[in-house]
Amino acid sequence: MTKQQGRAVRTRAALVQAAAAHFDREGYEGTSLSKVCGTAGTSLGALTFHFPTKGALADAVMAEGRALTQAALLRISALPGPALRKVVGLTLELTRLLEEETAVRCAVRLARERPGTGGWSDIWRPVVKQLLDQAHSNGQLRYGAGPAEVAMLVEYLTAGAEAFLRGRPDAGAAAGTTVAQLKSVWRLALAGVCVTAEAGAAEETGWLRTDPVDRPTVQTGHDDDGLSEHWAASCS
Repeated sequence: MTKQQGRAVRTRAALVQAAAAHFDREGYEGTSLSKVCGTAGTSLGALTFHFPTKGALADAVMAEGRALTQAALLRISALPGPALRKVVGLTLELTRLLEEETAVRCAVRLARERPGTGGWSDIWRPVVKQLLDQAHSNGQLRYGAGPAEVAMLVEYLTAGAEAFLRGRPDAGAAAGTTVAQLKSVWRLALAGVCVTAEAGAAEETGWLRTDPVDRPTVQTGHDDDGLSEHWAASCS
């Protein structure tokens, strides 16, 4: 790669990062290209060289958010363990992305504000459905709590997490991370969803045991992303 090519790559990345921050805070209509240029420290000419229109810039931001989401789906799907536990872990990871990755949070907002560009849940909904079908086949779901109903729960939880992050950032910071709060919600939900909540059936996986020695853990291979803790605590 030549110096000029390297500079172009850095400029493009800076523009996408700056655009994500503005789109996330101000929305598609409220964001001007001049604001993006000012934040990125580039000229309007440099912006239009990479992105001829505002829509093209928004598309690039959404693509980055989707790529991060797809990577999380692949990572969680490849983990060992029961399918329902993967659904819980996936929900926690999606919430972590919303909390920590501006491009992901921005992609959700832009999908709402730009009809026809594809919703964020369209990316992960098929994976959740497949996992829940597997959980149902393996007898992990209570009678009456079918895959469709649990999938709806996942939709509501992720939508609620995003709304909470947007509407109550101060409250979120005071009460702990949104991921930690969602773990508590899942503990409550699993008591009415997971077959192992039955007395005696907890011996099958140990999800709902209170003794920390018996809590199951799953090694993710990514110590820095905190997922090992998520697996250990999400259903305890």
